[in-house]
Amino acid sequence: MPSMSSIGIFDSGYGGLTILSEIRSLMPEYNYIYLGDNARTPYGTRSFDVVYRFTLESVRQLFSMGCNLVILACNTASAKALRTIQQNDLPNIDPKKRVLGVIRPTAEVIGSITKSRHVGLFGTEGTISSLSYNIEIDKLYPDIKVTGQACPMWVPLIENGEAQSEGADFFVKKYCDALMAKDSAIDTVILACTHYPLLYDKIRRYLPENVNIVSQGPIVAASLKDYLSRHTEIESTIMKNGECKFYTTEQQEKFAKNASVFLSDQITAETISYK
Repeated sequence: MPSMSSIGIFDSGYGGLTILSEIRSLMPEYNYIYLGDNARTPYGTRSFDVVYRFTLESVRQLFSMGCNLVILACNTASAKALRTIQQNDLPNIDPKKRVLGVIRPTAEVIGSITKSRHVGLFGTEGTISSLSYNIEIDKLYPDIKVTGQACPMWVPLIENGEAQSEGADFFVKKYCDALMAKDSAIDTVILACTHYPLLYDKIRRYLPENVNIVSQGPIVAASLKDYLSRHTEIESTIMKNGECKFYTTEQQEKFAKNASVFLSDQITAETISYK
């Protein structure tokens, strides 16, 4: 491993910025590199093979930029690519490097939140069809029933700046009603796409009052902090200058402008081509 490194945060587009924001809020001292594969987004409707290939290319890119630890801040990438990368690729690339996802940390905490043991899931078509959450939650809590609802219109609404528009209400209500119609006993809903926190207020409005809404950012941040405390061999290599750099495979001015929807601060970004 290089003597010092940054924590890599990867997403297919902008949603991972909600994860990055929570991680930086909890651990501002570390250095971070955010990489958005915006030129090839969305991942949600792509096949397992394509998502795996794109994600592996992005992970390799972050490794080449000095990241020994990469967080897939993307549910679709975590669902369709993480396990293969961990098991098949890392041993050949560098067994000391690590790639972590967002599904397992969320699955770990859900058992302490739901009382009815009926959990709902909002996600992209790719995340829902992969059944990754169902599998991970079943490993830990076999008594919990998970019901998924794909929300194909939510990411386009958010990325086109329409999250707070009246038009968004139609599609938020549509998917909330569809989920609850599948299982009225649901008392906890996971926002299994990192874009969806931007629709939190509307989702809250159209779900029953007794239903808990779980956003991943704080969960992933707390899980990463715990991971670093247990893996000092990784933690000790991370630079602590509080710096964060942003890279995109798309046009950098466009990324910086759209990122402001997800972050409170204005940023500068750099366009990057994969090696």
